Amino acid sequence: MREETSDPTAGTTSTTQQYAIGISFGNSYSSIAHISGEGKVEVIANEEGDRQIPSILSYIDGEEYHGTQAKSQLIRNSKNTVAYFRDYLGKDYKSIDPTPAQNSAHPLEANGTVAFSVHDTESETPNNVSVSEIATRHLTRLKNSASDFSGKTVTSAVLAITTDTSDEQKAALTAAAVNTNVEILQFIPEPIAALLAYDSRATDGPISDKLVVVCDFGGNRSDVAIIASRGGMYSVLSTAHDYDLGGSQLDTVLMDYFAKEFEKKHKSDPRKDPRGLAKLRLESESVKKTLSQSATATFSVESLADGIDFRSTINRTRYDLLASKTFARFTALIEECLRKAELDVLDIDEVVMAGGTSHTPRIANNIQSLFGENTTVLAPATSTSALNPSELSARGAALQANLIQEFEKEDIEQSTHEMITVTPHLSSAIGVVVSGQPEDSFTTVIPPATAAPARRTITISAPKDGGDVLVRVVEGEREIEVTQPEPKAPKENGTKGEDDSDGDDDDSEEEEEEPTRSKVWRSKRTLAEAVVRGVKKGGKVEVTVHVDADMSVAVTAREKGGKGGVRGTLGKPAVQENGHA
Repeated sequence: MREETSDPTAGTTSTTQQYAIGISFGNSYSSIAHISGEGKVEVIANEEGDRQIPSILSYIDGEEYHGTQAKSQLIRNSKNTVAYFRDYLGKDYKSIDPTPAQNSAHPLEANGTVAFSVHDTESETPNNVSVSEIATRHLTRLKNSASDFSGKTVTSAVLAITTDTSDEQKAALTAAAVNTNVEILQFIPEPIAALLAYDSRATDGPISDKLVVVCDFGGNRSDVAIIASRGGMYSVLSTAHDYDLGGSQLDTVLMDYFAKEFEKKHKSDPRKDPRGLAKLRLESESVKKTLSQSATATFSVESLADGIDFRSTINRTRYDLLASKTFARFTALIEECLRKAELDVLDIDEVVMAGGTSHTPRIANNIQSLFGENTTVLAPATSTSALNPSELSARGAALQANLIQEFEKEDIEQSTHEMITVTPHLSSAIGVVVSGQPEDSFTTVIPPATAAPARRTITISAPKDGGDVLVRVVEGEREIEVTQPEPKAPKENGTKGEDDSDGDDDDSEEEEEEPTRSKVWRSKRTLAEAVVRGVKKGGKVEVTVHVDADMSVAVTAREKGGKGGVRGTLGKPAVQENGHA
């Protein structure tokens, strides 16, 4: 039990109750969550009632503002307002992209690292505050909000991170957390945290094997990951990132639209004035969020430019047309991730949409069209059972924190050893073909992309007459079968009047049916054959396949309910080091 903690102020060791939370530290917004007394995941609101807390700090006369209060200062106090700083952690100044911070305090180089020059004290002289110190102050605010909400002192946390977070960035995050007296129990990839938030709701038995695309569409970047969920174990098969695609690009679409409307009426471009630009950006973001919930939205800003108040409206249809190219980039990012994993849309069982931009209906609808009806797209616009996309990472991190907070540190490190690139996975499915079934039939026992060790059991109906049953254990591969539509029968020629002739053109312009694509499994290579003798009439055969850590395969086949059976060890199947990510 991890109960003893060091009290830095007293210099003694005291017994403190462990209280672990989940933290999603986003570049635009952050959120915190914990497990309530009823055992349910609860996203915590800060003092202002916000569950989505802007990752922003602002300073006025030495007083620090945080979250929504700080965000409002981007208009009047932008030089002393620090925003979009997370991705600068653990990086040297020469490697960063300062563009996201162009409307707030600009990053600068100080002692080889990134810092911000802000008036964070009452002194007239600004201070260079390192990005690590800014992160510490932000995490301190999140910690205090959780402590105030629960009445407990936060001692540890699981932190959700992007799949491309470097070791240097993890070290910087750990140091920032240590400065707040919070121990980082574990870093959990954001897509796995999002999937965990959904899978934790399953109460009807073990989680089924599935391939899931997790789309994390954030404020100024987007990340896609394909995850193989096998027996409750998650493996990242591939990832794709776009660091210039997110909600801010959609904000820009709306900014340009309203700026042009203003310019038509008043012959002035509000984007040329820094304060007008900040007002335009904040209100456009508000309009975007409204259009995710409603068919129309109102843009209203006092003194947008030249002292002129401006009010306008926009409907969702026009917005969808204006942003169509940006929406297409989200879909293209998913297609890139599928190509990297060498998968087809038909291979995907679920799509989980995370991040604030995933609230946008058109993005979710485009993704549903990409995958088709057989794939479940979990987003507010496509599923009534969808969770809030903005809360998924914090929810998953809180679940993991509750699971491991009482473990010893060594046990946590051992049990969470990364398996993305070091654990062999099956490159092909292992399945069986049973006598009496069609030759091309294939029943999957262990699907591809399953990490070793793995064990699966299936039950197959034997031939009706029973007797000896031949079981072939085979490797299988997925094929996409394209079926062309049947040609339409030519219309019969008949005598028609002059009035009927005009209708022929309309009939001839009917759209042709699209080919049908389906996923089928084919036997590729026989690993072994076994005969289960004397199966009863109408009986069933039970086949168990076990792939060991060294990738050796053991098979047991027997009549269900019977004893004995056939056992054997086979040659190693094809494997791959899962390194697409």
